[in-house]
Amino acid sequence: MSERPRKPVAMRLDSPDVRIAAPGSEEAPLLDRRVVVVPEAPQSTEEDMRPAQLPRRGRWGALLVAALGGIASLAAGVSAARLVDELFTHSQVLGWVGIALLGLLVLAAVVLVARELSALRRLGRVEQLRERAALARATDDRTAARALARDLRALYAGRPDTAQARGELDRSLADIVDGADLVRLTEQALMADLDRRAVRLVVAAAKRVSLVTAISPRAVFDVLMVVSESARLVRALADLYGARPGKLGMLRLARAVTAHLAITGGMAMGESLVQQLVGHGLAARLSAKLGEGVVNGLMTARVGLSTIDLVRPMPFDALERPKLGSVIAELTTTR
Repeated sequence: MSERPRKPVAMRLDSPDVRIAAPGSEEAPLLDRRVVVVPEAPQSTEEDMRPAQLPRRGRWGALLVAALGGIASLAAGVSAARLVDELFTHSQVLGWVGIALLGLLVLAAVVLVARELSALRRLGRVEQLRERAALARATDDRTAARALARDLRALYAGRPDTAQARGELDRSLADIVDGADLVRLTEQALMADLDRRAVRLVVAAAKRVSLVTAISPRAVFDVLMVVSESARLVRALADLYGARPGKLGMLRLARAVTAHLAITGGMAMGESLVQQLVGHGLAARLSAKLGEGVVNGLMTARVGLSTIDLVRPMPFDALERPKLGSVIAELTTTR
């Protein structure tokens, strides 16, 4: 005798009469309880789990630069070969002198390119150390933290000014078990003195910019002073923390500092903001030129503080991040 088809029935899933079963289960409907079969959620593939990537840009631009560089190299090579041939037609001595000078030129170019590539790798190494420090602290990974401490110690191995800090770190490594605590200890041992020296560099640069722009007769001198002093400050901070970028590295670092300032709003520093930071209309009571000097000094200080965030091989955690307020106090204090 065939079963009569059941009519659809509306029911609440939170009712005690309802039992949830997965599709394909062998569980049969009970007499005193209904079994509701719900479909499984579709399985997400590995491709779906990947984060969306931004479309790559600049391929054609990179191809254009590479093609132009190749053409320029070929043109330079042909011109050099033609020059050597002409020198040999005049004199054998002149031809060999031309070859020797050409060899020196190639050797100098190879050395400069190697130095720039080494500086770029060193700057990338500092960035990787900062990322590894954040990851080791977040995951409390003791092995990763010890490897990080060794690499940071190797970064400053050839510097006498960090010898005491490295010795203190070596004495404390065996006593720390937790990875996060080891990362904090490494930061306290290696970064404390460097941070104090970095703040002194920022304050000194801000003071120089404030003084010079306060007495300069033309606005163009103000701009030149801010740009040159900011570039010197970026270079000094990068050398202090061990990045030591070359020419290409400085361009890359300058672009990163500019982007960091744009994100944090560091360049938007007008008279109203100076009044809020310096304190209740102090800039208004000063002369207009002195107020401009304070503004330019604060802008230079913002460049320095942003550079510290970018070239420091460890993110701030155990130590306090330098604040703009301390620089403002130094700028407005007469000694």
